[in-house]
Amino acid sequence: MQSLSLLHVATLAMEKFHHLSPLGLVLTCFLSASFALFPTNITTDQSSLLALRAHISVDPLQILAKNWSVGSSVCHWIGVSCGSRHHRVTALDISNMDLTGIIPPHLGNLSFLVSLDMSANNFHGELPHDFVGLRRLKLLNLSVNNLEGELPWWIGSFPQLLRLSLTNNSFTGLIPSSISNMSKLEEISLSYNLLQGDIPTGIFNISSLQIIALKDNGLSGVLPSDMCYHLPGLSILSLSFNKLYGQLPSSNLAQCSELWVLSLSYNEFGGSIPKEIGALKKLELLYLGHTYLEGEIPKEIGNSTMMKELDTRGAKLSGTTIF
Repeated sequence: MQSLSLLHVATLAMEKFHHLSPLGLVLTCFLSASFALFPTNITTDQSSLLALRAHISVDPLQILAKNWSVGSSVCHWIGVSCGSRHHRVTALDISNMDLTGIIPPHLGNLSFLVSLDMSANNFHGELPHDFVGLRRLKLLNLSVNNLEGELPWWIGSFPQLLRLSLTNNSFTGLIPSSISNMSKLEEISLSYNLLQGDIPTGIFNISSLQIIALKDNGLSGVLPSDMCYHLPGLSILSLSFNKLYGQLPSSNLAQCSELWVLSLSYNEFGGSIPKEIGALKKLELLYLGHTYLEGEIPKEIGNSTMMKELDTRGAKLSGTTIF
């Protein structure tokens, strides 16, 4: 418990001073040395998972209540995977179990965790600060829960993260600019929340991104005109049901050559549809309805031979295009 207490205090301190670079660096070095005095092992992992079980108030299938027992190895528990080399917990998947409870700070002690999937349950409350210690994470999926509070600044503190999925929750506030620090990120899914403010421009500089799903929030601002210059592998851009405005990006649009879903409806975009959209040969779904777009639908869209659906209802657009 001493190491847990130290980690909790440390993360609170780093949150307070993270904007002060020199002090933050000294503090981080000091805390790293302190953590080394309290090594973790499989017993620590077991204690962390038992703490999670204790914070679950409803387990209708009795999966954790019956299977997560100290009488058996933690590596044999349902939903738990361990690494063959270090014999530490590397993956936790308790998705779709209809569990109700809160996420305890103890999970931050699973220092070898690579994949965490707690989606499609009824977890509530805020994200624990102690998650900042999960530096090996590649997957964080907490979608379809009842989590709330502002997205913390440390949500961008996972250098190995490939997939961040927090859809269908009640997160509020801004999208932290720290997300742009995760240079390996392939998917960011924050749809169906209560987020506001501009989309951090740094997100559109993460060249590894394939999916940007921010649908159904209260986001505002404009899209970078050269967005596709930095996102050559982007396949899904889902931004419908927000408050985005300005003109649709046209510069370098052809470089989004992998794009097959472009969903921008129910926003405040104005101007005309850029003819460069016709260069997107893999585009299948294009949603531009209920915006302030006007003018004729460019005939170049007909070059997108894979197109299956074009929705412009509710916009002042004229002309037809047959696919």
